[in-house]
Amino acid sequence: MSPSTLSPIAFPDVALPESARRLRTEVRAFLDEERARGTVLGRPDSWLAGWDPGFSRRLAERGWVGMALPTEYGGAGRGFLERCVVIEELLAAGAPVSAHWVSDRQAGPSILQHGTEEQRRFFLPRIAAGQCFFSIGMSEKNSGSDLASVATRAERTADGWWLTGTKMWTGGAHVNDYAIVLARTDDAEDKHAGLSQFVVDLRAPGVRVEPIRLMSGEHRFNAVHLDGVDVPDGMLLGERGGGWKQVTGELAFERSGPERYLSAFPLLVSLLRELERRSATAEQLTQVGILTARLHSIRRLSLGVAAALDAGASPDTHAALVKDLGTRLEVALVDTVRSILPTPADQYATPGSHPELLAFALLHSPGYTLRGGTNEILRGIITRGLEQH
Repeated sequence: MSPSTLSPIAFPDVALPESARRLRTEVRAFLDEERARGTVLGRPDSWLAGWDPGFSRRLAERGWVGMALPTEYGGAGRGFLERCVVIEELLAAGAPVSAHWVSDRQAGPSILQHGTEEQRRFFLPRIAAGQCFFSIGMSEKNSGSDLASVATRAERTADGWWLTGTKMWTGGAHVNDYAIVLARTDDAEDKHAGLSQFVVDLRAPGVRVEPIRLMSGEHRFNAVHLDGVDVPDGMLLGERGGGWKQVTGELAFERSGPERYLSAFPLLVSLLRELERRSATAEQLTQVGILTARLHSIRRLSLGVAAALDAGASPDTHAALVKDLGTRLEVALVDTVRSILPTPADQYATPGSHPELLAFALLHSPGYTLRGGTNEILRGIITRGLEQH
């Protein structure tokens, strides 16, 4: 049973046009080629753990990076719904997409919406070509999920800004080119005011990147120390003091995509292969059916957010709901797989085996409900959003 035969079961195109069906077929053919190259390994969490700039550039050559960016800036002009088709297939296959992930998902759309024309002309074509990779500079050590309490400061200079502070959990900062950093530019009684965003060169003097290793020993995240970084005036993103509004809009891109419910999907594929080989029981199939039904419903909600983004809306509440429901599903998926097929510890060492994929997913699963905002904070956002409507 191949991933290609599983994909139509997992992703019925009930909400997508015929062009999206053709696009899905093209992406599957590309992935088959990449499997033959040995670049697609079917690993969980490939959008976080699969950094392969060559793969990103080959995607870009087909117009599948920066898909929602306008053609005048090097993008494909195809919108977020069609981007979802590509992302679903890449994540289902466990393709190595982390190099361009943040650039494509949120840095590009943020620069398009808030950037100057000079910023758009410089960054967007490079993002769409798979040649410019971004990190997120939001979280801090003592802020937790209270993003408005950031302590990183940007002081005005004669021709720019002087940034000091430390950003935590900055994925890919050791290999990426830039980070969009949230910093305080003005003191205000309302802590949500006085915040601004900056595009920071991660190789600039004063930037020091310190590894934060996962339980597996992997180096994916970092503490980024800004020890007096001179940022040119032209790298202020959007309006001074408009950072909070900008960053909450950006989170709609970060929280609502297929990665919030498909990170562990390759493990589900592996489970189905194992159950087919072992002749699954009715109880086991029922458990898998429940997971699949949950996945379908969350996917429909995610597609609704993509459609809203295409229409120019900012569906923050629905994006938070996708992440809350989706990441809880991912944790349940890993736990269910472990309960259905308990595996002796000595079998975890074989690369690409079901036990090895399960071990990998187990080590990553504590982060599912944390990254992108904890689920507890998200439920507060959802509650407030519902009260307003």
